Amino acid sequence: MTTADENRRQVLYWRMLGRLFEADEQMSLESASVAIVDDIGLPPALLDPGVTVDNLVQRHPELAAEFEGLMAPAPGGDQEGDGAAVRRAALVSKLLINVFNTGHGNVSAAQLSNWQADAGWFEKALGMDPGELRGRPSAGGLAGVLGGIEGDLVKRMHLREVLANPALAKQLTPSMSLIEQLLRDKSNLSGVALANAKALIRRFVDEVAAVLRTQVQQSSVGEIDRSVPPKRVYRNLDIERTIWKNLTNWSPEDERLYVDKLFYKQTAKRTTPARLIVVVDQSGSMVNAMVNCTILASIFAGLPKVDVHLIAYDTRALDLTPWVHDPFEVLLRTKLGGGNDGPVAMAMAQPKISDPRNTVMVWISDFYEFDRSQPLFDMIQAVHRSGVKFIPIGSVSSGGEQSVNPWFRQRFKDLGTPVLSGHVRKLISELKSFLA
Repeated sequence: MTTADENRRQVLYWRMLGRLFEADEQMSLESASVAIVDDIGLPPALLDPGVTVDNLVQRHPELAAEFEGLMAPAPGGDQEGDGAAVRRAALVSKLLINVFNTGHGNVSAAQLSNWQADAGWFEKALGMDPGELRGRPSAGGLAGVLGGIEGDLVKRMHLREVLANPALAKQLTPSMSLIEQLLRDKSNLSGVALANAKALIRRFVDEVAAVLRTQVQQSSVGEIDRSVPPKRVYRNLDIERTIWKNLTNWSPEDERLYVDKLFYKQTAKRTTPARLIVVVDQSGSMVNAMVNCTILASIFAGLPKVDVHLIAYDTRALDLTPWVHDPFEVLLRTKLGGGNDGPVAMAMAQPKISDPRNTVMVWISDFYEFDRSQPLFDMIQAVHRSGVKFIPIGSVSSGGEQSVNPWFRQRFKDLGTPVLSGHVRKLISELKSFLA
């Protein structure tokens, strides 16, 4: 990189830092940046924080490809030259200012929607899918920062007033932060506002369910059951084996293969009626897990010969099994917040175990107990030793972050039931291997 390029890149980054941390614009940096952007052939709108990336790309479609993967690590390292580093600095600055400079005061539904779109472009610049980093306010690092910003915007939005106006409510894009706020505030909503809140929750549930249902379908479903003879129907016909086994019947004179025995593929899967008991901590730190697990439980409840039970708890336990097929109704019946009293939940779950060796219990929590930890662990240990497959999960999210009480983590490891990664795909794989 030339010295001139290095200087121009520094100007763009100094302007960005000024925008992020200083209340007043630095006119010298602004004018210098305008000249730089114009010189490298980028539109002046790139420097306007009021212009979203969506609007910028609509006006200049050629920029879309430049934003995607912009901040992802380059395979060959950073070897930019011929002005490429300056151009990259300008595009990166646009993303960072739009995503991290959210100002103060009230936020409109349109502003939240615009920020969510810009955050989606930021995630794509990192080489991720839109939404992959967000929805995790309790996570650490960049994911936690983004989730926290979105949560702050939602809190500044006067959500009740927005929901009461159908035109404004339509501008909202459901996200984990928004759903959390709706679930916390649902008891204070009524009429049009409550109807719009329910519509947003159902829309989010349907979107997440579509993704999880695909992952369930793609996960492995167990081995072929060789003890079950294959059905002698055309779709099970093993053409290659049939030809191979009948090669001795080939007639050179007729140039025909005479088949005297057909062979069929075995396709029957071993299916065993199974009971799945899902226990979810609904305290404030577990919102993501609550949403994902209610949806996931409903999907498994729709599988043949799977008896699914769902329990949510904080300091009290709530049996949500009657509504397990409808995650929307489950979420409306939850009350987020409060402490953790695992023994109360286990007291409700244990009577549901009728055939331990044909039962799996999934327990989703950070295991930071309201009182002492030992009573809950003793109950879990007894369930595990009875033959129940016990699966402890730190959380269940699209990103896989988890926070687990170290005391419990070590004891689960010693018990031979280590806490799984919080990634929802890992849980799906574990459940499918047991239920198949």
